[in-house]
Amino acid sequence: MGGFSRDDAAQLLAERRYQAIVDILEATVTKSEGKWTYTDILDHVFLHRWLGIPIFLALLWGVFQFTFSLSEPFMVMIELLFGWLGGLAEDGISNLHLASFVAGGIFDGLGSVLVFVPPIFMLFLALSILEDSGYLSRAAFVMDRLMSKLGLHGRSFIPMMMGFGCTIPAIMATRSIDGEKDRMITILVAPLISCGARLPVYVLIAGAIFGASYAGTVIFSIYLLGIALAIAMALIFRRTLFKGEPSPFLLELPAYSMPTARTVILHMWDRGKWFLVRAGTIIFGTVLIVWFFSAHPWEATSGGELIENSYIASLGHFLEPIFRPFGWDWMAAVALLFGFLAKEVVVGTYGILLGVDEASLGESFVSLGLFTPLTGFAFMVFVLIYVPCVATIGIVAKEMNSYRWAGFLVAYLVALAFVVSGLIIGVGRLLGFS
Repeated sequence: MGGFSRDDAAQLLAERRYQAIVDILEATVTKSEGKWTYTDILDHVFLHRWLGIPIFLALLWGVFQFTFSLSEPFMVMIELLFGWLGGLAEDGISNLHLASFVAGGIFDGLGSVLVFVPPIFMLFLALSILEDSGYLSRAAFVMDRLMSKLGLHGRSFIPMMMGFGCTIPAIMATRSIDGEKDRMITILVAPLISCGARLPVYVLIAGAIFGASYAGTVIFSIYLLGIALAIAMALIFRRTLFKGEPSPFLLELPAYSMPTARTVILHMWDRGKWFLVRAGTIIFGTVLIVWFFSAHPWEATSGGELIENSYIASLGHFLEPIFRPFGWDWMAAVALLFGFLAKEVVVGTYGILLGVDEASLGESFVSLGLFTPLTGFAFMVFVLIYVPCVATIGIVAKEMNSYRWAGFLVAYLVALAFVVSGLIIGVGRLLGFS
């Protein structure tokens, strides 16, 4: 039994179990010869050795085009609603301090986050359709060959796909991975898969700078970059910290089925409601903190009009030299700092600092020259990579049973964010982009 590992035993047991199933089916089930089933035809295409990955990427691109295009009318309606509410507050409340709190703190700040409820729910709607149809399991099977060569376990694909919604359940889902090294690698790279909390930042900046025609493609490229970075870092970890081969991957493919409206909507709601919960708790509380420090000291800021005299501006100018080489100002520094608590707060922070409603936020980016296409894209990449929210760091410490690993995660992600965003800026400027 020398050299016979636990993983070898598990694989052998699984193989014998499936062989027993095959023997029973052959003895009891009569199949028509020469007839292809509906599943056979689809699998011949979706599981094709050369077409499988391009089809997966094309479907992923379609998901983000669908998300941005279908959600835009609903976003406009929410923008108009909160703009109207903010105007009512400013006109109807005589106390300037209270009017600033209600209009600037609540409606401008929280409203600039809630406007992204439609694209987040549309993203989950599209992913639920793919999952309920049986395709996502095929995508995991197709990606296994590539992922195993690059150091990731095939079963890591499922948590990574869950990461498109939220990183926390994605990390918890790694419990299904048998090998401890495979599980550790998956946890360390899972935050590079862009979660739904980052989507509002992408939608805002991509929509403002690249326009509706190209926003979906730009957002798709950000998500694709996250997947590429996750695979690259998994390869690095596999060859340094967690040497060895990935454990065997066995996956049973479900039959294809037509998704029903009821189950798709239930799945969409189950995954999307966390955003509404966060918007009413962590995001709302953080936005109010941002408003307070942007409107005070009250006499020096004249009720938030002279934001350069505020506490938050002082903090931003202190941090600005770190980000100035990237072409970002002190507002970007403050937004990234508060984004550590929740990524949606990046958008809410900008709404408060610029003192505009949701409809004018993107226009302000362009009119004030806060971002160019190059610096805006680099900023989105930075948001993609740098530290996940504080709740994610907590769950990493719990799942890995170590605060040291959680600290390592934060350190390597921050360093990677600066390196990748810096390369984008540097290469872009060499190519003549500003």
